[in-house]
Amino acid sequence: MRIDVLTLFKEQFTGFFTSSIIKRAIDKGLVEVHLHDFRDYSIDPHHHVDDTPYGGGGGMVLCCQPIVDCLEKIKQEDSIVILLTPDGKVYHQEIAYQLSKEKHLIFICGHYEGFDERIRSFVDLELSIGDYILTGGEIPSMVVMDSIIRLIDGVITTSSHEKESFNNHLLDYPTYTKPYDFRGMKVPDVLISGDHLKIEEYRLQEQIKRTKERRPDIMEQE
Repeated sequence: MRIDVLTLFKEQFTGFFTSSIIKRAIDKGLVEVHLHDFRDYSIDPHHHVDDTPYGGGGGMVLCCQPIVDCLEKIKQEDSIVILLTPDGKVYHQEIAYQLSKEKHLIFICGHYEGFDERIRSFVDLELSIGDYILTGGEIPSMVVMDSIIRLIDGVITTSSHEKESFNNHLLDYPTYTKPYDFRGMKVPDVLISGDHLKIEEYRLQEQIKRTKERRPDIMEQE
């Protein structure tokens, strides 16, 4: 997979792409990442990428020209252009699975007060990571990329994400490790029984129980 990110703050991605699972995926050649400062594409003499909004109002609005010119430079036939915006479709695991199968993703990170509405005409998908406002689209883009990259074949083992939260509209089951008894809190006996069928049944029931208690809305989507 190839990923291109349009941003005004490339330095924010330094730690994200140079550590942990994401770095290993890049080193293995499973994902190729390119950062683009769309200020470089501005035809303004001072390389401005924003301007005051028509009709008045506070803040500055990102202009079409730098972003669209950058998109047209890097976009290919199989590209999916994604705009991170608070009024986009709320992101969830099913979308992550779908996007992990794509060959080329392009993320546009907004900033300031917003972006010229006409930029939407060059976008395939608009995503939001929740009902709150951040200073820009850099952090949301990292959230989405992290969830996608880990699903690419070879990045982590398939068994590591097959039974995670949100698969089959259920949260994940509780997990335990050593010691067996920590301050009087013991590991459920079924998990040390060696009976794998009973363990699977227990975990499924715990998933259902936890989902009903914490996120009943997920089960209603099924």
